[in-house]
Amino acid sequence: MSDPRLKEVFDNLKSAMDRAIDHAAAEFAKIRAGKAHPSMVDAVKVDYYGSLVPLNQVANVSTPDAKSIVIQPWEKAMIQPIEKGIVIANLGLQPSNDGNIVRIILPPLTEERRKETVKKVKGEAEHAKVAIRNIRKDANEAAKKLQKEGLAEDEAKAAEAQIQKTTDNYIKKIDDITAAKEAELMHV
Repeated sequence: MSDPRLKEVFDNLKSAMDRAIDHAAAEFAKIRAGKAHPSMVDAVKVDYYGSLVPLNQVANVSTPDAKSIVIQPWEKAMIQPIEKGIVIANLGLQPSNDGNIVRIILPPLTEERRKETVKKVKGEAEHAKVAIRNIRKDANEAAKKLQKEGLAEDEAKAAEAQIQKTTDNYIKKIDDITAAKEAELMHV
C-alpha cells in the first residue's frame, strides 16, 4: 500500500472498528453478571431540582462487596429522587435507604435470568458485528472511489483483501469478548 490515500482509508477503518469494539465492551460492562459494579447504575437519571442529571453527578456510587451497590448522595434531600430514578430506569434493581444512603442488594441470578442475559449479550454482539460490517462497506467504497480517481486496479484489489482481513480480525475480537462475557454470566 504505497498510496497515502489508502493509508488514510486504513487508519479510518481501524479507528472506527476500535470504537465499535470499545462500545461493545462498554455495553457488556453494563450487563449484570451477578457481581455488583458501579456502571450498573450509569443509565439512571435523577431529578435534580427540575433537571434530569446522571446519578454520578449527585452522589458517590460504590460497591462495598460483590452483592451490593451503595449510593451516597451529596445532599440528603436527594435520597428520594435517587430511589425514584433507579425504579424508573427499570434495571430490575430494588433500592432501599436508611436515611443517609441508598443501598441496592443484588439478588442471585437464576438459571432462567442467566440465559435471558446471555441472549442480551448475543444481541449486543450482533449490533457490534453489523457496525463492523458497515465500516468495512464504507472502506471498500472509499477504495473503489480511489480506483476511479486513478489508483491501480491491483492495488485496489489488494486493499479490499486487506480490508476483509481486518474485518475478520475485528469480528473475531467481538466473538472473543462475547464468549468471555457468556462464560462470566453462566459461571455460578
